[in-house]
Amino acid sequence: MLNGTSIERATLLRELFQAGVDAVGGFEATARALQDIELGANVHLVALGKASDSMARGALHILGDKIVSGLVVTKHGHLSDELKSYDLFDCYESGHPVPDEASLIAGDKLVEYVRRIPSSDTLLFMVSGGTSALVEHLNAGLTLDDLKRETGKLLASGAAIGEMNKHRRTLSRIKGGKLASTIQCQVVQLLISDVPGDRLADIGSGLLVPDALTGMPPELPVWQRVSTRIIASSAIAQAAVKTAALHRGLFVVQGSGDLDGDMPEVLDRISNVIGSVQSQPGVYIWGGEPTVVLPENPGRGGRNQHLALALCESVAARGNASILVCGTDGTDGPTNDAGGLVSDATLASALENNLQINDYLARADAGNCLDALNALVTTGPTGTNVMDLAIAIID
Repeated sequence: MLNGTSIERATLLRELFQAGVDAVGGFEATARALQDIELGANVHLVALGKASDSMARGALHILGDKIVSGLVVTKHGHLSDELKSYDLFDCYESGHPVPDEASLIAGDKLVEYVRRIPSSDTLLFMVSGGTSALVEHLNAGLTLDDLKRETGKLLASGAAIGEMNKHRRTLSRIKGGKLASTIQCQVVQLLISDVPGDRLADIGSGLLVPDALTGMPPELPVWQRVSTRIIASSAIAQAAVKTAALHRGLFVVQGSGDLDGDMPEVLDRISNVIGSVQSQPGVYIWGGEPTVVLPENPGRGGRNQHLALALCESVAARGNASILVCGTDGTDGPTNDAGGLVSDATLASALENNLQINDYLARADAGNCLDALNALVTTGPTGTNVMDLAIAIID
Protein backbone atom coordinates (compact mmCIF):
# COMPACT_ATOMS: atom_id res chain seq x y z
CA MET A 1 0.00 0.00 0.00
CA LEU A 2 1.27 3.44 -0.91
CA ASN A 3 2.02 5.61 2.13
CA GLY A 4 1.06 8.85 0.46
CA THR A 5 0.05 12.37 1.34
CA SER A 6 -3.56 13.52 1.40
CA ILE A 7 -3.00 15.03 -2.08
CA GLU A 8 -1.77 11.70 -3.46
CA ARG A 9 -4.70 9.88 -1.87
CA ALA A 10 -7.11 12.43 -3.34
CA THR A 11 -5.70 11.85 -6.84
CA LEU A 12 -6.05 8.09 -6.43
CA LEU A 13 -9.60 8.38 -5.13
CA ARG A 14 -10.69 10.49 -8.07
CA GLU A 15 -9.12 7.98 -10.46
CA LEU A 16 -10.84 5.05 -8.77
CA PHE A 17 -14.19 6.84 -8.79
CA GLN A 18 -13.81 7.58 -12.49
CA ALA A 19 -13.01 3.93 -13.18
CA GLY A 20 -16.27 2.94 -11.48
CA VAL A 21 -18.26 5.51 -13.44
CA ASP A 22 -16.65 4.53 -16.75
CA ALA A 23 -17.64 0.89 -16.24
CA VAL A 24 -21.32 1.82 -16.09
CA GLY A 25 -21.35 4.68 -18.60
CA GLY A 26 -24.59 4.91 -20.54
CA PHE A 27 -22.86 4.89 -23.93
CA GLU A 28 -20.64 1.89 -23.17
CA ALA A 29 -23.28 -0.15 -21.32
CA THR A 30 -25.87 0.39 -24.05
CA ALA A 31 -23.49 -0.37 -26.90
CA ARG A 32 -22.27 -3.49 -25.12
CA ALA A 33 -25.82 -4.77 -24.53
CA LEU A 34 -27.03 -4.13 -28.08
CA GLN A 35 -24.24 -6.16 -29.64
CA ASP A 36 -26.06 -9.39 -28.77
CA ILE A 37 -29.73 -8.31 -29.02
CA GLU A 38 -31.67 -8.94 -32.23
CA LEU A 39 -33.90 -6.04 -33.25
CA GLY A 40 -36.16 -5.54 -36.23
CA ALA A 41 -35.49 -3.30 -39.21
CA ASN A 42 -37.40 -0.28 -37.86
CA VAL A 43 -36.42 0.71 -34.32
CA HIS A 44 -38.02 3.58 -32.41
CA LEU A 45 -35.88 4.78 -29.51
CA VAL A 46 -36.99 6.20 -26.17
CA ALA A 47 -34.30 7.22 -23.67
CA LEU A 48 -35.29 8.66 -20.30
CA GLY A 49 -33.30 9.82 -17.27
CA LYS A 50 -30.01 11.44 -16.40
CA ALA A 51 -28.08 8.93 -18.55
CA SER A 52 -30.48 9.13 -21.50
CA ASP A 53 -28.20 11.25 -23.69
CA SER A 54 -25.30 8.81 -23.46
CA MET A 55 -27.60 5.79 -23.79
CA ALA A 56 -29.13 7.21 -26.97
CA ARG A 57 -25.69 7.86 -28.43
CA GLY A 58 -24.63 4.31 -27.55
CA ALA A 59 -27.66 2.94 -29.38
CA LEU A 60 -26.93 5.09 -32.42
CA HIS A 61 -23.36 3.82 -32.47
CA ILE A 62 -24.51 0.21 -32.75
CA LEU A 63 -27.83 0.44 -34.61
CA GLY A 64 -27.23 3.37 -36.97
CA ASP A 65 -29.87 3.54 -39.69
CA LYS A 66 -32.05 0.93 -37.98
CA ILE A 67 -33.25 3.75 -35.71
CA VAL A 68 -36.04 5.57 -37.54
CA SER A 69 -37.15 7.95 -34.75
CA GLY A 70 -36.36 8.86 -31.19
CA LEU A 71 -37.52 10.64 -28.04
CA VAL A 72 -35.00 11.65 -25.37
CA VAL A 73 -35.76 13.25 -21.99
CA THR A 74 -33.04 14.24 -19.53
CA LYS A 75 -32.30 16.71 -16.76
CA HIS A 76 -31.84 20.42 -17.49
CA GLY A 77 -28.26 20.94 -18.65
CA HIS A 78 -27.57 17.25 -19.39
CA LEU A 79 -28.32 17.25 -23.13
CA SER A 80 -25.27 17.20 -25.42
CA ASP A 81 -24.87 19.33 -28.53
CA GLU A 82 -24.23 16.12 -30.46
CA LEU A 83 -27.63 14.69 -29.69
CA LYS A 84 -29.36 18.02 -30.29
CA SER A 85 -27.93 17.97 -33.82
CA TYR A 86 -29.86 14.83 -34.81
CA ASP A 87 -33.10 15.76 -36.58
CA LEU A 88 -34.16 12.17 -35.95
CA PHE A 89 -34.71 12.83 -32.24
CA ASP A 90 -37.11 14.98 -30.26
CA CYS A 91 -35.14 16.02 -27.18
CA TYR A 92 -36.48 17.51 -23.96
CA GLU A 93 -34.97 18.66 -20.67
CA SER A 94 -36.99 18.77 -17.45
CA GLY A 95 -36.78 19.11 -13.67
CA HIS A 96 -34.94 16.96 -11.15
CA PRO A 97 -35.17 16.14 -8.25
CA VAL A 98 -38.39 18.19 -8.17
CA PRO A 99 -40.55 17.89 -11.32
CA ASP A 100 -41.45 21.01 -13.25
CA GLU A 101 -43.80 21.98 -16.07
CA ALA A 102 -41.36 20.47 -18.56
CA SER A 103 -41.74 17.10 -16.77
CA LEU A 104 -45.45 17.09 -17.58
CA ILE A 105 -44.80 18.15 -21.18
CA ALA A 106 -42.29 15.31 -21.50
CA GLY A 107 -44.85 12.86 -20.09
CA ASP A 108 -47.45 13.95 -22.64
CA LYS A 109 -44.89 13.63 -25.45
CA LEU A 110 -43.91 10.15 -24.27
CA VAL A 111 -47.50 8.84 -24.31
CA GLU A 112 -48.10 10.42 -27.71
CA TYR A 113 -44.88 8.98 -29.12
CA VAL A 114 -45.21 5.34 -28.03
CA ARG A 115 -48.89 5.23 -29.01
CA ARG A 116 -47.98 6.02 -32.64
CA ILE A 117 -45.41 3.22 -33.07
CA PRO A 118 -46.75 0.58 -35.53
CA SER A 119 -47.19 -2.94 -34.19
CA SER A 120 -44.78 -4.21 -36.86
CA ASP A 121 -41.88 -2.09 -35.52
CA THR A 122 -39.72 -2.34 -32.38
CA LEU A 123 -39.45 0.05 -29.43
CA LEU A 124 -36.04 0.29 -27.76
CA PHE A 125 -36.99 1.69 -24.34
CA MET A 126 -34.10 2.85 -22.14
CA VAL A 127 -34.46 4.11 -18.58
CA SER A 128 -31.94 5.50 -16.10
CA GLY A 129 -32.04 7.28 -12.74
CA GLY A 130 -34.00 10.49 -12.47
CA THR A 131 -36.81 9.34 -14.75
CA SER A 132 -39.43 9.47 -11.98
CA ALA A 133 -39.09 13.25 -11.73
CA LEU A 134 -38.25 13.99 -15.35
CA VAL A 135 -41.31 12.38 -16.96
CA GLU A 136 -44.87 12.42 -15.63
CA HIS A 137 -48.45 12.06 -16.86
CA LEU A 138 -50.62 12.73 -13.84
CA ASN A 139 -53.88 11.13 -12.83
CA ALA A 140 -56.95 13.20 -13.63
CA GLY A 141 -57.54 15.96 -11.11
CA LEU A 142 -53.90 16.30 -10.01
CA THR A 143 -51.83 19.39 -10.83
CA LEU A 144 -48.15 20.22 -11.01
CA ASP A 145 -48.45 21.96 -7.65
CA ASP A 146 -49.81 18.72 -6.16
CA LEU A 147 -46.89 16.80 -7.65
CA LYS A 148 -44.29 19.29 -6.40
CA ARG A 149 -45.80 19.29 -2.92
CA GLU A 150 -45.82 15.49 -2.72
CA THR A 151 -42.27 15.27 -4.09
CA GLY A 152 -41.02 17.87 -1.63
CA LYS A 153 -42.55 15.96 1.29
CA LEU A 154 -40.96 12.72 0.17
CA LEU A 155 -37.53 14.28 -0.34
CA ALA A 156 -37.59 16.00 3.05
CA SER A 157 -38.87 12.94 4.89
CA GLY A 158 -35.79 10.82 4.24
CA ALA A 159 -37.90 8.15 2.55
CA ALA A 160 -35.96 5.45 0.70
CA ILE A 161 -36.21 5.52 -3.09
CA GLY A 162 -38.41 2.42 -3.13
CA GLU A 163 -40.97 4.07 -0.86
CA MET A 164 -40.83 7.29 -2.88
CA ASN A 165 -41.41 5.53 -6.17
CA LYS A 166 -44.17 3.36 -4.72
CA HIS A 167 -46.02 6.57 -3.83
CA ARG A 168 -45.24 8.17 -7.18
CA ARG A 169 -46.88 5.22 -8.97
CA THR A 170 -50.18 6.02 -7.27
CA LEU A 171 -50.18 9.56 -8.72
CA SER A 172 -49.40 8.59 -12.29
CA ARG A 173 -51.16 7.37 -15.42
CA ILE A 174 -47.91 5.91 -16.83
CA LYS A 175 -45.86 4.60 -13.90
CA GLY A 176 -46.31 1.18 -12.34
CA GLY A 177 -46.42 -0.39 -15.80
CA LYS A 178 -49.40 1.66 -16.97
CA LEU A 179 -47.54 3.05 -19.98
CA ALA A 180 -47.64 -0.48 -21.44
CA SER A 181 -51.38 -0.14 -22.08
CA THR A 182 -50.61 2.36 -24.87
CA ILE A 183 -48.02 0.21 -26.69
CA GLN A 184 -48.78 -2.25 -29.51
CA CYS A 185 -45.28 -3.25 -30.66
CA GLN A 186 -42.45 -5.44 -29.40
CA VAL A 187 -40.33 -3.74 -26.72
CA VAL A 188 -36.71 -4.21 -25.70
CA GLN A 189 -36.15 -2.44 -22.39
CA LEU A 190 -32.64 -1.60 -21.14
CA LEU A 191 -32.27 -0.28 -17.60
CA ILE A 192 -29.48 1.43 -15.67
CA SER A 193 -30.31 0.69 -12.05
CA ASP A 194 -30.17 3.49 -9.50
CA VAL A 195 -32.06 1.64 -6.76
CA PRO A 196 -31.02 -0.72 -3.95
CA GLY A 197 -31.48 -4.35 -4.89
CA ASP A 198 -31.97 -3.41 -8.57
CA ARG A 199 -35.74 -3.78 -8.12
CA LEU A 200 -37.23 -3.28 -11.59
CA ALA A 201 -40.42 -1.57 -10.40
CA ASP A 202 -38.37 1.14 -8.66
CA ILE A 203 -36.18 2.07 -11.64
CA GLY A 204 -37.93 5.11 -13.07
CA SER A 205 -41.01 4.00 -11.11
CA GLY A 206 -41.47 1.08 -13.47
CA LEU A 207 -42.99 2.64 -16.58
CA LEU A 208 -42.88 -0.73 -18.38
CA VAL A 209 -42.69 -3.13 -15.43
CA PRO A 210 -45.65 -5.21 -14.15
CA ASP A 211 -47.23 -4.02 -10.93
CA ALA A 212 -50.28 -5.77 -9.52
CA LEU A 213 -51.00 -2.85 -7.18
CA THR A 214 -51.57 -0.49 -10.13
CA GLY A 215 -53.71 -2.88 -12.14
CA MET A 216 -50.91 -4.04 -14.48
CA PRO A 217 -50.14 -7.55 -13.12
CA PRO A 218 -47.53 -9.79 -14.80
CA GLU A 219 -50.08 -12.17 -16.29
CA LEU A 220 -51.44 -9.55 -18.72
CA PRO A 221 -50.74 -10.42 -22.40
CA VAL A 222 -48.96 -7.11 -22.99
CA TRP A 223 -45.93 -8.28 -20.97
CA GLN A 224 -45.25 -11.03 -23.48
CA ARG A 225 -44.10 -8.27 -25.85
CA VAL A 226 -41.69 -6.66 -23.35
CA SER A 227 -38.21 -8.04 -22.65
CA THR A 228 -36.13 -6.34 -19.94
CA ARG A 229 -32.44 -6.29 -19.07
CA ILE A 230 -30.39 -4.37 -16.48
CA ILE A 231 -27.22 -3.20 -18.22
CA ALA A 232 -25.51 -1.21 -15.43
CA SER A 233 -25.69 -1.23 -11.64
CA SER A 234 -23.86 -0.29 -8.45
CA ALA A 235 -22.38 -3.79 -8.19
CA ILE A 236 -20.73 -3.38 -11.60
CA ALA A 237 -19.32 0.03 -10.64
CA GLN A 238 -17.95 -1.30 -7.33
CA ALA A 239 -16.30 -4.23 -9.09
CA ALA A 240 -14.63 -1.81 -11.51
CA VAL A 241 -13.29 0.29 -8.62
CA LYS A 242 -11.83 -2.85 -7.07
CA THR A 243 -10.21 -3.89 -10.35
CA ALA A 244 -8.74 -0.42 -10.87
CA ALA A 245 -7.31 -0.43 -7.34
CA LEU A 246 -5.73 -3.86 -7.81
CA HIS A 247 -4.19 -2.76 -11.12
CA ARG A 248 -2.51 0.08 -9.23
CA GLY A 249 -1.03 -2.38 -6.76
CA LEU A 250 -3.39 -1.38 -3.95
CA PHE A 251 -4.85 -3.81 -1.42
CA VAL A 252 -8.67 -3.92 -1.44
CA VAL A 253 -10.35 -4.79 1.85
CA GLN A 254 -13.17 -7.26 1.26
CA GLY A 255 -16.75 -6.75 2.38
CA SER A 256 -16.70 -3.02 3.09
CA GLY A 257 -20.53 -2.83 3.06
CA ASP A 258 -23.15 -0.59 1.50
CA LEU A 259 -24.53 2.93 1.79
CA ASP A 260 -28.20 1.98 2.12
CA GLY A 261 -30.15 3.11 5.17
CA ASP A 262 -30.79 6.22 7.24
CA MET A 263 -27.89 8.66 7.34
CA PRO A 264 -27.05 8.19 11.07
CA GLU A 265 -26.92 4.42 10.56
CA VAL A 266 -24.71 4.74 7.46
CA LEU A 267 -22.46 7.26 9.21
CA ASP A 268 -21.93 4.88 12.14
CA ARG A 269 -21.27 1.97 9.79
CA ILE A 270 -18.53 3.78 7.88
CA SER A 271 -17.11 5.58 10.92
CA ASN A 272 -16.58 2.25 12.66
CA VAL A 273 -14.33 1.26 9.76
CA ILE A 274 -12.37 4.36 8.86
CA GLY A 275 -12.28 5.81 12.37
CA SER A 276 -10.67 2.79 13.98
CA VAL A 277 -6.92 2.59 14.49
CA GLN A 278 -7.33 -1.16 14.09
CA SER A 279 -8.67 -0.84 10.54
CA GLN A 280 -6.56 -2.61 7.98
CA PRO A 281 -4.66 -0.37 5.55
CA GLY A 282 -6.11 -0.56 2.06
CA VAL A 283 -8.99 0.54 -0.17
CA TYR A 284 -12.56 0.35 1.12
CA ILE A 285 -15.58 0.54 -1.22
CA TRP A 286 -19.26 1.18 -0.46
CA GLY A 287 -22.17 1.62 -2.86
CA GLY A 288 -25.82 2.49 -2.45
CA GLU A 289 -27.95 5.41 -1.33
CA PRO A 290 -28.37 6.78 2.19
CA THR A 291 -31.47 8.76 3.10
CA VAL A 292 -31.47 12.13 4.89
CA VAL A 293 -34.23 13.89 6.81
CA LEU A 294 -33.98 17.57 5.87
CA PRO A 295 -34.67 20.63 8.03
CA GLU A 296 -37.39 23.05 6.97
CA ASN A 297 -35.02 25.32 5.02
CA PRO A 298 -32.05 23.21 3.93
CA GLY A 299 -28.88 24.87 2.76
CA ARG A 300 -26.54 23.86 -0.05
CA GLY A 301 -25.61 20.25 -0.66
CA GLY A 302 -26.88 16.71 -0.98
CA ARG A 303 -26.52 13.38 0.83
CA ASN A 304 -22.98 12.75 -0.47
CA GLN A 305 -21.68 16.12 0.67
CA HIS A 306 -23.42 15.64 4.01
CA LEU A 307 -21.87 12.21 4.55
CA ALA A 308 -18.39 13.32 3.49
CA LEU A 309 -18.43 16.27 5.89
CA ALA A 310 -19.89 14.17 8.70
CA LEU A 311 -16.99 11.70 8.33
CA CYS A 312 -14.29 14.36 8.91
CA GLU A 313 -13.92 13.58 12.60
CA SER A 314 -13.59 9.81 12.05
CA VAL A 315 -11.03 10.27 9.28
CA ALA A 316 -9.01 12.61 11.50
CA ALA A 317 -9.17 10.15 14.40
CA ARG A 318 -7.74 7.35 12.28
CA GLY A 319 -5.10 9.47 10.54
CA ASN A 320 -3.41 8.73 7.20
CA ALA A 321 -6.80 8.34 5.55
CA SER A 322 -9.06 9.99 2.98
CA ILE A 323 -12.58 9.27 1.71
CA LEU A 324 -14.52 10.34 -1.37
CA VAL A 325 -18.34 10.23 -1.36
CA CYS A 326 -20.00 11.05 -4.69
CA GLY A 327 -23.08 10.52 -6.81
CA THR A 328 -22.23 8.50 -9.90
CA ASP A 329 -24.39 10.81 -12.03
CA GLY A 330 -22.16 13.77 -11.21
CA THR A 331 -24.83 15.56 -9.17
CA ASP A 332 -25.72 15.49 -5.50
CA GLY A 333 -29.15 16.71 -4.51
CA PRO A 334 -30.14 20.04 -6.09
CA THR A 335 -26.50 20.98 -6.79
CA ASN A 336 -23.99 20.75 -9.62
CA ASP A 337 -21.40 19.06 -7.41
CA ALA A 338 -20.98 15.28 -7.24
CA GLY A 339 -20.01 15.12 -3.56
CA GLY A 340 -17.06 15.63 -1.27
CA LEU A 341 -13.53 14.37 -0.59
CA VAL A 342 -12.12 14.74 2.91
CA SER A 343 -8.82 13.71 4.48
CA ASP A 344 -7.28 13.50 7.94
CA ALA A 345 -6.36 17.18 7.52
CA THR A 346 -9.89 18.44 6.76
CA LEU A 347 -11.06 18.72 10.37
CA ALA A 348 -7.98 20.71 11.36
CA SER A 349 -8.55 23.02 8.40
CA ALA A 350 -12.15 23.59 9.48
CA LEU A 351 -11.06 24.48 13.01
CA GLU A 352 -8.37 26.85 11.73
CA ASN A 353 -10.99 28.65 9.63
CA ASN A 354 -13.55 28.71 12.47
CA LEU A 355 -15.99 26.54 10.51
CA GLN A 356 -18.36 24.73 12.86
CA ILE A 357 -18.97 21.45 11.03
CA ASN A 358 -21.87 20.34 13.24
CA ASP A 359 -23.70 23.61 12.59
CA TYR A 360 -23.37 23.13 8.84
CA LEU A 361 -24.63 19.55 9.14
CA ALA A 362 -27.62 20.62 11.25
CA ARG A 363 -28.59 23.14 8.54
CA ALA A 364 -28.07 20.57 5.75
CA ASP A 365 -25.52 23.04 4.39
CA ALA A 366 -22.52 20.75 3.93
CA GLY A 367 -21.87 22.09 0.43
CA ASN A 368 -20.93 25.57 1.65
CA CYS A 369 -18.60 24.16 4.30
CA LEU A 370 -16.88 21.80 1.84
CA ASP A 371 -16.58 24.64 -0.65
CA ALA A 372 -14.80 26.79 1.94
CA LEU A 373 -12.47 23.83 2.62
CA ASN A 374 -11.81 23.21 -1.08
CA ALA A 375 -13.22 19.70 -0.54
CA LEU A 376 -16.03 19.58 -3.10
CA VAL A 377 -15.87 17.15 -6.03
CA THR A 378 -17.33 18.50 -9.26
CA THR A 379 -17.36 16.24 -12.32
CA GLY A 380 -20.24 17.50 -14.46
CA PRO A 381 -22.78 15.06 -15.92
CA THR A 382 -21.24 11.58 -16.16
CA GLY A 383 -23.68 9.88 -18.53
CA THR A 384 -24.76 7.30 -15.96
CA ASN A 385 -26.50 6.93 -12.60
CA VAL A 386 -26.03 3.89 -10.33
CA MET A 387 -26.57 5.60 -6.97
CA ASP A 388 -23.56 6.69 -4.89
CA LEU A 389 -20.02 5.47 -4.30
CA ALA A 390 -17.89 5.97 -1.22
CA ILE A 391 -14.22 5.03 -1.54
CA ALA A 392 -11.70 5.29 1.28
CA ILE A 393 -7.94 4.86 1.31
CA ILE A 394 -6.25 4.11 4.64
CA ASP A 395 -2.44 4.04 4.69
